[in-house]
Amino acid sequence: MDTTDPFSANIPKPTAARPLLGLTVLVVEDSRFACEAMRILCLKSGARIRRADCMRSARRHLRVYRPTIVLIDLGLPDGNGAELIEELNEAMPRVTAILAISGDPHLEAAAMAAGADGFMEKPIESLGTFQEKILSVLPAERRPKGPRQIDETTVSPDRLAYQDDMAHIADVLDDQLTGHTLDYVAQFLSGVAKSANDSTLEDAAKALAEKRALGKTAASETARIAGLIQHRLAERIAI
Repeated sequence: MDTTDPFSANIPKPTAARPLLGLTVLVVEDSRFACEAMRILCLKSGARIRRADCMRSARRHLRVYRPTIVLIDLGLPDGNGAELIEELNEAMPRVTAILAISGDPHLEAAAMAAGADGFMEKPIESLGTFQEKILSVLPAERRPKGPRQIDETTVSPDRLAYQDDMAHIADVLDDQLTGHTLDYVAQFLSGVAKSANDSTLEDAAKALAEKRALGKTAASETARIAGLIQHRLAERIAI
């Protein structure tokens, strides 16, 4: 593995205005909308960002480059993000920091047990909160020196990224539906709808998750979600 970033010959020092300058962040996140928020947060903070949309893609990336920080969504299309956290925690050399991200705060304990250094609940919109969480898990030499004012700016991802997420789930629903698929749909939509303040879709996703948890058939909930997705995709034409 190449443990250096190709751009890191002269790593710049963090500043009060750009406290994450010199860091490379790998975001393992399947939602375009959530990742767009991360991109903006990293850009405003001075960090470089790379993205992997599944565990397989993340592992492929990590075989070549070693980022400073890895942010891992706990619900990924090809597995539980906690598995990747455990792998990275046990790898030698270990990346500087591993943070779990999820729209479900109840998953924090599992993430920490797997070896995460911290947990961030989605939606992640506050620049100051994002920066402080990242800095809290970094060694002192990677943090800016001196006093620093907390930036209260919030970010608003492009709505077209949300439309991309709707198209992704529409494709998933077009395939053969299994229990795993429905669990993934419920988890994915609960998080992304919450981030986008789409309460109708969020409630529908939670209803699906509840039926799945009870082991009951969820045909009506699945049909409702499919209809809501198509309605939101129709809005894309208007855009």
